[in-house]
Amino acid sequence: MGGVQYAGEQREIFSTGRADAKASLADLSGLPDLYALGPCEGLDGEITVFKSEPYISRVRGGADRYVIDRTFNHRAIFLVWAQMRDWEDVRIPESVSSYAELETFVVQSAGQQGIDTGSPVPFLMAGSPRELVWHINVDRTGGRPITQELFRKSKQQYTLRGEQVDIFGVYSEKHGGIFMSPELRIHVHFVSRDSAATGHIDAITPAAMTLRLPRE
Repeated sequence: MGGVQYAGEQREIFSTGRADAKASLADLSGLPDLYALGPCEGLDGEITVFKSEPYISRVRGGADRYVIDRTFNHRAIFLVWAQMRDWEDVRIPESVSSYAELETFVVQSAGQQGIDTGSPVPFLMAGSPRELVWHINVDRTGGRPITQELFRKSKQQYTLRGEQVDIFGVYSEKHGGIFMSPELRIHVHFVSRDSAATGHIDAITPAAMTLRLPRE
């Protein structure tokens, strides 16, 4: 089905001070077995596509309330995507209890499956994490050029516990500052099956979830 593709780069936000669109989600509409993630233009929401179904979350209505749009009519600051039809399931052990440990488990499991980890690796996860901390971007810059500090402030954070979720993520050691933060090796979004929650994962205690790696 092809490998990971992307458009736009996170680091351009800080070199330009702007959060302009570099990709149109509509261009991917109609692709089968599509999984995608990225931030909406203008720091106004999170884009997640799971099995060709779009879930766009935006903070609306005051306080921490949010709404979900289910159309492809959105544009992203950067977008990363893959088409995955077949995968191998790997059980995530209880000992994997943090974001950093999950990064390590993903790359080790991919290597054991014979997947080239020198290139970006798309993956899925399914199950009920013990805890999941997530956010939706919301513009809190006040019209000022975007700095690292304003970027960090422009997030509404939430915590989820015990809900069934589907996760799409991408592992890469070479794309920090491009389609993930410079200090990270995975970028992960989720869709809850028990509520409307969907967005970018900041921290996760996976408990006994299932990792799904692409079948070569």
